[in-house]
Amino acid sequence: MGSKVVASAAIRMSLSETREEENLLKENFVQVGIRTAAVNFGGEYLHSASKIIERAIVAAKREGIIKDTHSEEGAIAGATREALSQIMPKALGFNVGGKIGIARATDHISVSVFFGVGLVHLDEVAIGLGHRAVP
Repeated sequence: MGSKVVASAAIRMSLSETREEENLLKENFVQVGIRTAAVNFGGEYLHSASKIIERAIVAAKREGIIKDTHSEEGAIAGATREALSQIMPKALGFNVGGKIGIARATDHISVSVFFGVGLVHLDEVAIGLGHRAVP
């Protein structure tokens, strides 16, 4: 299973709107060999970035996507940081809220972050995606 399929699963998890939808997606993905997780976040972008990375690592461990090893935690942290860096120009200085989607199959890990960026009452949306390969 390739990186494109895993990236698509991470994006779909980050776009899920309810816990029920998350669980349904998770069940469907596990049947085809993809482990997934999703977690919500919110706050001011700069202050939230490190918390978002921490939440991604914790969710990935909780769902059995990664083991408690330096290299696998680093893969999640790196992919999440990459996804956040893609959104930074839009989100810097604003409040953000959304969902992190994580997916893994074999040696491919993808992290998707879906953001609502607060601009008074005119919210902007953005999505970032990071990928890492781990043995």
